[in-house]
Amino acid sequence: MAKRSTKRDPEIDVVDWLRKLPKAELHLHLEGTILPQTLVELSRRHDAEPLTLESASELYKYENFLGFLMSFKAVTERLRGPEDYELITYNMIRELAAQGVVHAEVYISFGIIYYWKKTEVEPYVEAIERGRLRGEQEFGTTVLWIIDAVRHFGTDEAAKVFRKAAELQPKYPSIVGIGIGGDEARGDASLFRELYAEAKQAGLRLTAHAGESVGPESIWSAINIGAERVGHALSAQDDPELIGVLAQKQIPLEINVTSNIRTGCCADFDEHPLRHYFDSGLMVTLNSDDPPMFGSNLLEEYILAQERYGFTLEQMRELAANSVEASFLPPERKLALLRLVEQYGW
Repeated sequence: MAKRSTKRDPEIDVVDWLRKLPKAELHLHLEGTILPQTLVELSRRHDAEPLTLESASELYKYENFLGFLMSFKAVTERLRGPEDYELITYNMIRELAAQGVVHAEVYISFGIIYYWKKTEVEPYVEAIERGRLRGEQEFGTTVLWIIDAVRHFGTDEAAKVFRKAAELQPKYPSIVGIGIGGDEARGDASLFRELYAEAKQAGLRLTAHAGESVGPESIWSAINIGAERVGHALSAQDDPELIGVLAQKQIPLEINVTSNIRTGCCADFDEHPLRHYFDSGLMVTLNSDDPPMFGSNLLEEYILAQERYGFTLEQMRELAANSVEASFLPPERKLALLRLVEQYGW
């Protein structure tokens, strides 16, 4: 077999090449995918004085992490009924497909429904499933759900979220796993060890946000309770031993470059460890987190990685393959997508 050339064809439109590169998104929050245009539609449904596109766009502007939380609240408080969740699910899949995303694993916060809306989640799950099925049929991008608990709400609340996910999974096989987000400093992963073991026993896959805003000890804790993937893992760079373990075990990392900059968890793009992680042999995947909130979708993260961090197109293909390999898809679907990535562009 002829050896592939890794030299760039001067005729290649790199942005278009990256757009069409088959890839998966593994760290994306459903509630954080609402575009200003969709927010206007939600506002027309619920607000006495609906937002204009200009006033809606203003809600996405902020100066710091506290401002981000306020922006997130201003946007998501317009998610009222199940039909709103159906709308944002369908729109999310449409946007993903336009970026060349063939599969996504998306976080849903049952806590927002339980604790803010004071209601049961079943009608909302039915709604997002309607949106998912319609979106998958029309655009071809598949979606699995990861049910996220807010760690600083404590273990009782997390138990309710995880057990509901396990209860619903037989009816909705698209519910594939669980995770913990929220304030790492107020909810060490070790507190959730028994709940993670219970979720695993129930057949759920395990993820955890870790090392985004605190040190590498948070990542160690996530690994020690069985997390199969780690979201952010920004502070792993501060612990050479941890880097070695992550490389040896090939634990996938859900990297979110622009998110880390916009939240202030990383000072600037030049200090971000993405390239260091890749060169150290870590299982790196690129993700967008909350695209409209951070001003960068997955395609733009791929463009950023290629342009700012000097990844070759062959290395970009490797990142795309990592995203498929690290997914929770069944083996046959995973192999089919890996073949698409392998055969792309040659």
